Amino acid sequence: MLSLQNVSKTYGNGTVAVQGLNLDIGERQFVSLLGPSGCGKSTALKLIAGLAGTSSGELKWADGVNDHAANIAFVFQESTLMPWATVFDNVWLPLRLKGRSKAECQAEVMAQLDAVGLGAFANSYPRELSGGMKMRASIARALITRPKLLLMDEPFAALDEMTRFKLNQDLLSAWQLHKFTTIFVTHSVYESVFLSQRIVVMASRPGRVIAELAVDAPYPRTEGFRTTAQYNAWCIEVSQALAHAGEHHG
Repeated sequence: MLSLQNVSKTYGNGTVAVQGLNLDIGERQFVSLLGPSGCGKSTALKLIAGLAGTSSGELKWADGVNDHAANIAFVFQESTLMPWATVFDNVWLPLRLKGRSKAECQAEVMAQLDAVGLGAFANSYPRELSGGMKMRASIARALITRPKLLLMDEPFAALDEMTRFKLNQDLLSAWQLHKFTTIFVTHSVYESVFLSQRIVVMASRPGRVIAELAVDAPYPRTEGFRTTAQYNAWCIEVSQALAHAGEHHG
């Protein structure tokens, strides 16, 4: 789908966020970016989304088109919902910005809310929702446009473990159903192994790829997968790669 080729990004204050970053992302893959804080994971997402430009190197799309904004959805660590708008209106927003009326989108938005378990909360406001429900609404808003590429920047980091596990499963269900490519940033070894086909481990600043591991367990992955010997073995392997990444600083 896209390729980052020897990409570097230096911010105005002189911080070198990523340097010599090489990464290929295949169609419909689920890829996790894992690494220490400050290793450039979030910067990589912003470069892919077009929210920041590269300082050097190239970002090449397989179709040759440079502007993919219409095909990309971004879910941040915070739910970033509009507090004055209902859950329905928050999810409708991307379609509204495309000129589609609320009446025209009624069934579509409600179907998406039902898919994330928020159908009964369409008329609620963000302040009335739990953290997990806010994130469900944020994911619904991202998926309503049927993106080809979903970028997720530690979306579940602030949630309790039980909620996080449930949203992991819900995300995989949506990914299998709609077949979008996902790039998922996380600090959690366990989450990355549960979700991903590929785990890309990045070293400390300046960020670059130092390891890549394949998780070839079949989907759908249930909670039972977390208790298998193979899952544990992958977690150990990824943990070792992450420890190695922490040693490669500067």
